[in-house]
Amino acid sequence: MPGTAPRRPARLREPAAPSLPERLGTAALPGHGIADDAVRTALDYGDLDLSALRAEDPVVDGCRFDRTRLAGTVLLRADVSDTEFRGADLAGARFPDGAFSTTAFLRSRLTGAAWTECGLREVLFEGCKADLASFRFSRFVRVVFRDCDLREANFQRADLRGARFEGCRLEAAQFSGASMAGTRFTGCELHGIGGAAALDGAVVGGSDAQSLLRVFAAALGVTVED
Repeated sequence: MPGTAPRRPARLREPAAPSLPERLGTAALPGHGIADDAVRTALDYGDLDLSALRAEDPVVDGCRFDRTRLAGTVLLRADVSDTEFRGADLAGARFPDGAFSTTAFLRSRLTGAAWTECGLREVLFEGCKADLASFRFSRFVRVVFRDCDLREANFQRADLRGARFEGCRLEAAQFSGASMAGTRFTGCELHGIGGAAALDGAVVGGSDAQSLLRVFAAALGVTVED
């Protein structure tokens, strides 16, 4: 109707926490390694070293990776649910075409990790170092990034309509071609992001908007002088 204020996008609720079993078995190698078609349930991996392994179609359900080393690991078409990564090292890990649900990444190192063409539902990233991480072509449903370092992260052509960013560093992150109607940014650093046109429909806090001034000016061909 004429004169009616535009409807604000609904606020994204908090993702559901992983539902871990009350008692977890203690994982040991090689018996509990993650291999092709392996199903791993209700296991605590502790500080085991699973770096640089490669597996196709693994299933991980109800597990905890506490200080576990997974740097450089490649899990193709992984199905991960009700799982917690706490203080884990996933630098350079890759999860192409994976599915992650009710999963939490807490204070973990995700530098250069890649979730390409993944589905992420009810996922929390909190306090993570995720600079240079890639989420290209991935789909986000009730996903929150909180207090994360996402400098130079790549969200190219991702569906971010179900994502929220709180207190994150996103300098020089790439959003070209992303779907962002309803995506929320609160207390984030957005200097130098790429693909500013993709922010159409996003909800940005007042302080966040200040950091977008030069980005929008550059997109419009406007020179901002100090």
